Amino acid sequence: MGRERMKLSDRVFEAVESGLLQAMERGTVAWPLPQPPVTDPDFPPIEPRSPAKVTEQALGILQMDRAMFEANLNTVVDLIVPHRMNLSDDPFEVHQKWLHRRVDKVAERLLFTVATDWLAQAFDHTAPNTDRWWLAIALINGLSTVPHGQPVHQGYHLIESIALAERPGTWHTQPDIGPHQVEWNPHAVIPRNTGVVAHDAGVEAAKWLMEKLENGSVERRLLLMEWVRLLLQRPNLVEPLGLTALLLRRASDTEPEVAARVTLCLAKAIEFDRNTGLELAQRLHQRKEKLLRRGMADVLTRMFRRLEWDAVPFLNDMLKDEDEGVLAAASATVGDLRFLDSELWADTMAELATHPLPIVRRNLVPFLRDYIEQYPEDERRLLPQLWQDGDEVVRTRMRELLMRMEEVSPDHFAARLNDFREQGCELEALWEPLTHRRPERSSLWQAWFAGEGEQPTSPPPVPAPLSDMDDSGELPSVEDAYELLDQELGFIDD
Repeated sequence: MGRERMKLSDRVFEAVESGLLQAMERGTVAWPLPQPPVTDPDFPPIEPRSPAKVTEQALGILQMDRAMFEANLNTVVDLIVPHRMNLSDDPFEVHQKWLHRRVDKVAERLLFTVATDWLAQAFDHTAPNTDRWWLAIALINGLSTVPHGQPVHQGYHLIESIALAERPGTWHTQPDIGPHQVEWNPHAVIPRNTGVVAHDAGVEAAKWLMEKLENGSVERRLLLMEWVRLLLQRPNLVEPLGLTALLLRRASDTEPEVAARVTLCLAKAIEFDRNTGLELAQRLHQRKEKLLRRGMADVLTRMFRRLEWDAVPFLNDMLKDEDEGVLAAASATVGDLRFLDSELWADTMAELATHPLPIVRRNLVPFLRDYIEQYPEDERRLLPQLWQDGDEVVRTRMRELLMRMEEVSPDHFAARLNDFREQGCELEALWEPLTHRRPERSSLWQAWFAGEGEQPTSPPPVPAPLSDMDDSGELPSVEDAYELLDQELGFIDD
């Protein structure tokens, strides 16, 4: 072992030892610890006498097994160092300064590695080590302090492993055997259980740990919400762990940031239980904090897909909000109404076209194509209203739509120009780009609009080029190809 490697190893070991002591002291505050989910009937578990004994045992194992510490240190260093070196280089020498500045990060990863090793020994079904269970559950509880970094990514896997009473990383389903493998049998019919199975005792231990986080500080409650958001991806664990009841409680949390994290779980909660999910959404919607109102507006589209008509009252209330962020997110969700009631959607679009906030009017632009497709006559005069607004973002999209309409459907384009004329709209902003693109057509349309000519009609169709199977033939021009595509695709294909 090199000198630099030894120096770094000693520093990291001291940091791990100090971190382990602090984590065990925090983790054993909640006493007694839960019973081990996996036991050997021939060797019944012996409960620890006091928190001090658990902490003393954890430190003793760490100091005794220095070889395991060095092996884990090698693994962690290989994971976190920047891989900008030769494969034969020693990361402890090449990145010694980089590692010395990040001793705390290395120590944190090592502590979670220790917890994972102890939990794996506790869940060894051939020879479960119940002593390691007490150490692991206390250490995990003590390490779960902040809602970011390793407590989120590693902590989630550990809490899931506890709920399943399986060694970390061993419960995931295996892929189906395919025809590229020797053991594949095309005639075999094997029922597969693609989901995980909750363990009764493991669920009780996981609920104990989650309860400690729920009754802890704001940081621990935020971490719990990160775990819940990930656990909702496992439907088989939602009911055993009581995640929906937990979400309902946290929706009334006194800290708005914690309740705001619940909004990220709404979609999955509604998928699991629609009635409970709707109750959860209503409870969050009643909160008046700006952070909660914005969070609900951000997930409104997901709610529309799952609640359908029950989500409409949320939209109506958000469109009356005074906060610009809420109005911006809610108006961007208006398009979801067209899947429920096209008339209601069009009426809402026409109403929002006169909204005083520019971002609300701009959010209507992506839906203009669908609006013209369903209401080609524009009975609500939505296009003239938006054109008169003068907002350049709105006009840019409308120019694209109108110029495309002019190319393939002159009759519709003429009808829209008549609407603009009735509303007294200035069309210089339309004629200028049309002149740059198709000057001859622009002159014809301007003459017609001024009453000095006839309405332009569609150009004659360009015949599709026929191949004579001779590569010496002349290729059609790009302009002819574009015109042919315009005729086949229509004016609402962009």
